[in-house]
Amino acid sequence: MPSLVHKLVIIAAADGILLQPSPLRNQRSGAGLQISYRTNSITPLGEDQTDSSKGSKTLEAHGIVGLFTVASSSYLIAISSRQQVAQIRGKPVYVITGVNIIPLSSQSDAKKAIELSTASSKKAANRASAGLASDSDALEDDNEDTEHDQAFNTEDDDPTIPHTPEADKSEVSASQGAGEKSSSVVQDVIGRKGQYGRFAEKWFSKKGWSVEKRRMQGMSEADSEESGNNSRKAPGTENTVASEDFPDTPTKASDKQDQREESKEAQADPSAVADNLTPKLLKTTKMLLSSHSFYFSYDHDITRRLGTSQTKNSDVPLHKLVDPLFFWNRHLAISFIDAAQHSFVLPLMQGFVGQRAFTVNTESEDPSRTVAAAKENVGEIIELQNNASSAKEFSASPETRDFLITLISRRSTLRPGLRYLRRGIDSEGNTANYVETEQILSEPSWNPSARIYSFTQIRGSIPLYFTQSPYSFKPVPVLQHSYEANHAAFRRHFTNFINTYSNVQVVLLVDKQGVEAKIGEEYEKHTNELNNESGINGIKLGFEWFDFHNICRGMKFENVSILMDSIGSIISEFGTTIEKDGKIQRGQTGALRTNCMDCLDRTNVVQSACGQRSLEEQLKYEGITLSLQADTSTQWFNTLWADNGDAISKQYSSTAALKGDYTRTRKRDYRGAINDFGLTLSRYFNNIVNDYFSQAVIDFLLGNVTDRVFSEFEADMMSGDPAMSMRKVRQSAIDTSSKIVIADQDEDFLGGWTLLCPRDPNTLRTFPFEEIVLLLTNTAIYAVRFDWNMEKVAGFERVELKSIVGIMKGIYITSTLAAAQTDEERNVGFVVRYRPGQKDVARINTRSLSTAVVPRREEFDEARRNREGGGRAEAEREGADDQGGQDDEALRDLQKRMTTACDLEGSSAPTDLPAESKSKANPKDIGKSIELKTLAFKALPADSSFASVNRDGSEGQDLTEKRMVQMVCEEIAKAIGGDALGGKRVVTREGLVRETGGIVEEGDIISLAEARKSTGLLEQLGHSLKKLVWA
Repeated sequence: MPSLVHKLVIIAAADGILLQPSPLRNQRSGAGLQISYRTNSITPLGEDQTDSSKGSKTLEAHGIVGLFTVASSSYLIAISSRQQVAQIRGKPVYVITGVNIIPLSSQSDAKKAIELSTASSKKAANRASAGLASDSDALEDDNEDTEHDQAFNTEDDDPTIPHTPEADKSEVSASQGAGEKSSSVVQDVIGRKGQYGRFAEKWFSKKGWSVEKRRMQGMSEADSEESGNNSRKAPGTENTVASEDFPDTPTKASDKQDQREESKEAQADPSAVADNLTPKLLKTTKMLLSSHSFYFSYDHDITRRLGTSQTKNSDVPLHKLVDPLFFWNRHLAISFIDAAQHSFVLPLMQGFVGQRAFTVNTESEDPSRTVAAAKENVGEIIELQNNASSAKEFSASPETRDFLITLISRRSTLRPGLRYLRRGIDSEGNTANYVETEQILSEPSWNPSARIYSFTQIRGSIPLYFTQSPYSFKPVPVLQHSYEANHAAFRRHFTNFINTYSNVQVVLLVDKQGVEAKIGEEYEKHTNELNNESGINGIKLGFEWFDFHNICRGMKFENVSILMDSIGSIISEFGTTIEKDGKIQRGQTGALRTNCMDCLDRTNVVQSACGQRSLEEQLKYEGITLSLQADTSTQWFNTLWADNGDAISKQYSSTAALKGDYTRTRKRDYRGAINDFGLTLSRYFNNIVNDYFSQAVIDFLLGNVTDRVFSEFEADMMSGDPAMSMRKVRQSAIDTSSKIVIADQDEDFLGGWTLLCPRDPNTLRTFPFEEIVLLLTNTAIYAVRFDWNMEKVAGFERVELKSIVGIMKGIYITSTLAAAQTDEERNVGFVVRYRPGQKDVARINTRSLSTAVVPRREEFDEARRNREGGGRAEAEREGADDQGGQDDEALRDLQKRMTTACDLEGSSAPTDLPAESKSKANPKDIGKSIELKTLAFKALPADSSFASVNRDGSEGQDLTEKRMVQMVCEEIAKAIGGDALGGKRVVTREGLVRETGGIVEEGDIISLAEARKSTGLLEQLGHSLKKLVWA
């Protein structure tokens, strides 16, 4: 395969970033590249360009991760530091310990970033020479708070990020580079923006708080914007700091005017939200890639297990040979792939790689004393492989043999993410925290004539749809979707599994009592049903439920041996893959699939026990009897698996694994329990604070979402799951609802849509808004409340078409807390007004043999509260009371503004009014005696952050929100038998010209000004606190 670039020089030239490969030993340097500013186009580097760049500041890198674009800014990610962790078949394997992020906006920005990175490297070298660190790689990794990180980790330090006081920052950076600290306290807090930067800016700046407050109240922001903190400069221009915050810094009047104009544009542009969160994105990206979690090799494919590596072809680049399931930076490297610059495409794998070397006494009769010596130091192990004389010294006696054990864990790129934000399965059969772990036994020399053994096992989340709340120490698993949907995904998962590994033995470690029991029983039920269906291609699933916590109660983890006795014969039956002389002598015929709830702590203990048993069998095949459990000198094996467990745990839960003391020492005591408690608290904090944004960044870097995910994050402080095809889910909900709620077979089903609706009937703005299904027949509309978790109808309201007296469509803004929520082009909806008739009814699903007819709002609310639970319902009832006055006022205002067909014609009574009521009522008062009711609907976001095309290419382009509302209103109007718009024009009391005489009218439902007035101070404060914590 073509040689990859091992080392390169990055230069900020006039037209773009230059990537010039450094020559390898005894080789000429390869052709360089230029990445153009703004356009990001990649072109080969000419000799004249190389000559013209001489004398420029340069930055050395060990490879390119890729590049990405967020909003209007693009960035190049380069590997600044690495550490060799292993050597396989003579090929080094590295872990990334640091990255540089270079802006691609202009030469000045790129040059400044390169200078800061170079200064950081020099400072690290000085520290190393002073004896403050052991090696350059460690220094670069420890240097998290240097000027280099300040260039990208904080909001006011990167010259390409909005709100950056560039001139001031350069002075601060220069002084820091000299080891000085001359800035004021306020300047430090606001300029550097640490964890509490946004909070500090509001309270220490004279204008900081008023910016937020004025925007929420719909007031002018001109005065606030003069501070300069919310200005948005074009890349490459000079930003200034407002004199109100830093009196020593002048502010030009022309700059103030530009800042005001740019701030208005930023509010209208959704990409401005992504710009505002770019500093946090860059910081999180750097932290993620520098977390010692990403591994690579220039010359060896570490993504494929033994026996599955593709045939080596000198013409095929490495990125085409690797397993795409474990190719983590493919989306970031796509620009280089499309440009056919294969030597710059360095595949990264997330997971773990580690090695241990050990020597066994071949003539020992005591299995517990077979291991004579072991090496755990990486440098010694690599030297052992490289130096034949070292190997001989290591095996000084002819009665001993040297072995090398290599452990590789590969995390899947499908359904990736963090603990409670990615659980269970998706519709394609992919599960969260899916990791393939391979244990390889070989000689240190990797002698082809000697046998090489490989044992592979799998961990992955329970293959069912379920969620767990991150706000609890012991969260209850909540099953989602129907049994049929779960079984379809379950079957798809194991079909993929068996196609890959030939056979499967499930090892389930959840509790048989308590909150975990239900999901364990569902897992077992689906397994039995699949086996009753003759399995997958005639292969049935093995299933072993081991109640880990109960059997190992009292920290007696040695009781895992009970499980080993139970599945030991299956491990032996599956065997291992054996290679000799470059050929596969036998292959592993199946794989263990182990999981607990998180697939971390209990799973680590069991997988290490399985790896231990496999190693003993492999050595036995070599004629060596070894008992790792009884041998007290086998800590080297335990620490290898413990390091693996910690790595996987940090990538999924942001902390080391629990029960690590037992994995390392095979002993459990109170100190380990105390350590586990601390790790549990750490996990809890990460679950509720850090993980939401980190999850959005992971999805963005993998290409699963667009940068719109950051607009969604700003609005909700969380992001959706891109693995769920909402188009399919919503269509299924429409189909299910139409079959259940349309009872009269004479009704013709005309259409169905999913829309947002206020929580309570007959209101405009009660939170939270619910996604409902709207059905239309030739005689009625149905507003269906749908249980999206269980895929069942929770209740519905039926309104006869002849009861409808008018429809208004227009701007429908329900919140002003985020930029996306104030966009008048996207926040639209419609309101249906009707007079309740005899055949109009509301029903709810009581989960019993009958349904409840709920004709009044109060009873509907009470039934819903009973269904959802007392505590939460009571809180919602109080919340509804608090905002009820504002909502009723908005509803009355809307009713006054709506000019309906019924009002124009004299408010005649409904034709289906009971005869008894008609005879008793005064004909003139019939229309007035029946209060008009309202159904309000708001369009769902037409385009989300999710990728717009599925693998089957079925997604396509969605309708805009306005077009969706218009289409639904037109369909309802046609079914009623009237025109959507028509009749004469009238001037309302507000001076607005409206169309009358038609069914549908144009008008604001809730305008931006009204929404701002109704956004209370507590609501603003609550959102600001959420932003402080999560954003």
